[in-house]
Amino acid sequence: MDCIFCKIANGEIKGNILYQDDKAVAFPDINPKAPTHILVIPRKHIASIADLPEADEALMGHLFTIANRLAKQQGISSDGYRLVVNCGPHGGQMVAHLHLHILGGRQLMKMG
Repeated sequence: MDCIFCKIANGEIKGNILYQDDKAVAFPDINPKAPTHILVIPRKHIASIADLPEADEALMGHLFTIANRLAKQQGISSDGYRLVVNCGPHGGQMVAHLHLHILGGRQLMKMG
């Protein structure tokens, strides 16, 4: 498989790993949209949230728990931050590997 996120997760590509365990890896986005922009990915290749099997429901909860922990570690938790999951090309997903964006460190544009 030629997935850049899988290569980062399994160590083929060196990255600034901020968190890792047997299920997930987190690292800074190479094209940040905020002062703090971290990606949290499952080690298991899942192309998008649309492809998430029900059996991996707990995995998504784990990614959110990691995001919360990292937001606290990065000092953005108290002021607030945004979690984003893009799905497919029209949803803005650039890499076909499920990933959660943690964005913070400044006032973000209000949505809705």
